[in-house]
Amino acid sequence: MNARDFERKMRGPRGGAFDDRSAEAAGRLVEEAASAGLLDVVYAEVDSPFGPLLVAATRRGLVQLAYPDEDRDEVLSGLAAKVSPRVLESPAGLDEIRKRLDAYFDRRVRDFDLDIDYSLTRGFVRKVLRATARIPYGQLSTYRLVAARAGSPRASRAAGNALGSNPIPIVVPCHRVIHSTGGLGGYTGGLERKEFLLKLEGALD
Repeated sequence: MNARDFERKMRGPRGGAFDDRSAEAAGRLVEEAASAGLLDVVYAEVDSPFGPLLVAATRRGLVQLAYPDEDRDEVLSGLAAKVSPRVLESPAGLDEIRKRLDAYFDRRVRDFDLDIDYSLTRGFVRKVLRATARIPYGQLSTYRLVAARAGSPRASRAAGNALGSNPIPIVVPCHRVIHSTGGLGGYTGGLERKEFLLKLEGALD
């Protein structure tokens, strides 16, 4: 099955809607597309203490994790524009990521052990996120230290901005980065979520 055939199937006959068996048919199409190498990005919603997270992955690994208050359409449009237009919902394709997130929130694992696709980032931002990904569970770092590990010791403000645009929060643990003075600093998901994650890991009382 080539890309054109797949798109024709997804539209259905004469561009009409799927019948009552649409879910089953869609599932088969996803499997066919995956086996034919036609899926560049798969996404699904995953339950969390914050509500449903939108997670997306490529063949390289997890590429995005969005909190419930982020606009779903904007997230998917961004993936289509920046990664590939071949984006399709596939809960089964993200089952391993879902299991890892469930185990993390249940305090059963400390290491996600997931492949990460940093293709939504570039340059210094990517270096900052890679440095942040190495911060151990339950430990804290500072914007200054993360900037230094990314190769720019004086760029703590830029490191903060980079972390604020982190497309893969929780898994790339920007919540573990705080101010040198001990203040929590900012967080892309809001300070309440940052505090929750740090308390979950035992980094805060």
